[in-house]
Amino acid sequence: MEQKAIKLLPLTCDYVFKRIFGQEENKEALKDFLESILCEKIYKIEIKNPEIPKNYYDSKYGVLDLKVTLNNTTVVDVEMQVRNEHNIEQRDTFYLASNYVNELKEGEPYINCKKSIVINIVNFTYYKRNEYHSIARMIFEEPKEEEKVEMGYEKEDRYMTKHLEMHIIELPKFKKKNPKMHTKLEEWLWLFVGSDEKVSEASKKNKEIKKIKKKLASMSLSQEERNNYEYRLRAIRDEADAIEFATRKGMEQGIEQGATQKCEEFIIKLLEKNTKTEDIIELTGETKEKIEEIKKRIKG
Repeated sequence: MEQKAIKLLPLTCDYVFKRIFGQEENKEALKDFLESILCEKIYKIEIKNPEIPKNYYDSKYGVLDLKVTLNNTTVVDVEMQVRNEHNIEQRDTFYLASNYVNELKEGEPYINCKKSIVINIVNFTYYKRNEYHSIARMIFEEPKEEEKVEMGYEKEDRYMTKHLEMHIIELPKFKKKNPKMHTKLEEWLWLFVGSDEKVSEASKKNKEIKKIKKKLASMSLSQEERNNYEYRLRAIRDEADAIEFATRKGMEQGIEQGATQKCEEFIIKLLEKNTKTEDIIELTGETKEKIEEIKKRIKG
């Protein structure tokens, strides 16, 4: 009898992502994955926060990000985001600046600052850009014509600094493009969002992907790990529902308050025109007491 294929837990869940890539034994795979994104050789990698917090199931605790140091010169914060919280600009900027500042010890010169990179892998579309892998750095804008000075530079500086860098990978765009596996990054991203066929093809092309696929299969067989995955998803869904409910109630209250304010403004205009109280009651449906209260207020 043919054995049924194991349904792998998805790397698009932040718990699964960190549980796999945060393990010391998977450092080579993490190195390979980061090389595919950054397009540079990594000689040394150190995972700074491998542990899963005890209250990981509470999404309000924060994201399960992965912080690593590369070649002793660069700090990278990697985050897998399941849900769009509409704050990527603020969040990534905060992580970028925090990593840059926190790595510098007291009394050290600024020249010792490590490069800071944030990699955000998101399971939704966010930026209005026609690419699935967006890279942002601090570059100089084109100068205004009246501010140009002829200094004789044949080639001008493009970057204000190369110490700050952001990568945003939008998985829905990748799936829409449906690329062949011509690059290492394409191989890795099919592991995140591909069908069994795509994942198998990627694992044949890349030995590190093959190792991670086996790790995922082993993790997926564990009932405890599947429960942990479900707890995390449930917490994320519960928080999303709570935010949606609070937003809806806020809008309803805002509409109600706006209607009340409009009504009061109308009553004030009627009073300024010396409209009789009984006529105002008939026109607005307000009580006599409320109209008297408004009268006193506008008289000061």
